[in-house]
Amino acid sequence: MVASKRDRWAEWLAERRFGGDAATRDRLLGQLAARRERVLDFAELRVGGTLLDVGCGEGLIGFGALERGAGRVIFSDISEDLLAVCRQAAADLDLLDRCRFIRASADDLSPIDDAAVDVVTTRSVLIYVQDKRAALGEFMRVLRPGGRISLFEPINRFAIRQQATWAGYELGEVAEIGEKVRAVYEQIQPESDPMLDFDERDLLELAEEAGFYPLHLLLEAEISPIEPRSWEGFVYSAGNPKIPTFAEAMQQALTESERDRLIAHLRPLVEQGQGEWRMAMAHVYGSKSARAD
Repeated sequence: MVASKRDRWAEWLAERRFGGDAATRDRLLGQLAARRERVLDFAELRVGGTLLDVGCGEGLIGFGALERGAGRVIFSDISEDLLAVCRQAAADLDLLDRCRFIRASADDLSPIDDAAVDVVTTRSVLIYVQDKRAALGEFMRVLRPGGRISLFEPINRFAIRQQATWAGYELGEVAEIGEKVRAVYEQIQPESDPMLDFDERDLLELAEEAGFYPLHLLLEAEISPIEPRSWEGFVYSAGNPKIPTFAEAMQQALTESERDRLIAHLRPLVEQGQGEWRMAMAHVYGSKSARAD
């Protein structure tokens, strides 16, 4: 697809999350491959089973399941462009007869019948869903008795800092300028946004309320030095599909002299790796209990 024709979800996955930086792309894709394996391990999908990949994106989980012997994978996403990417990939791999593609949101999977799948997976999907309770209810509905969920979700609350920083870098004397940029993002995604309004305990509670039992929660939290990276990759990347790149936010919020001061302060920190990375990730997995039927 021509880049200008892609919707924001497809454009972010293809370009904007990397900022045009090959090193960032390679590092991120390596991390995603490891997360895919963990999600599929917790799914315990049997050979020949049916997996529903909710928020499939470019098909990371779904194609991994097919490699592991899934009999059928349902690729579900709100982006028609991403479904087209998956459909083309399935055709190229001669896997179309084992795939189905549906456009649906996580909290409304009405195109899928009751008790139609053996496993439901997500990878960074519920962070975009306002009604997470409805989504867990839909996962329960489409699963067969004994079916399983395997959910991976970032816990973005963990990364929130009280001190004046940007993406883990100390702002110091340019803190006031940095706050002008932060306001651009907070207007788009305030703390009430579904990306920030929950933590791992909420996910576990919602899954239990939906009827999943037994349930398991694995929380992975990391506080570590940030690796050096290119300035271009940093400034031209966006943290998620709904927000601008740092360059776009600076252009919107700052004068030319303010941009120059902020860049002069941040660029050496980014290129030298003088920052702190904070992130937490939750894996919630379990079964559709017989007592839920």
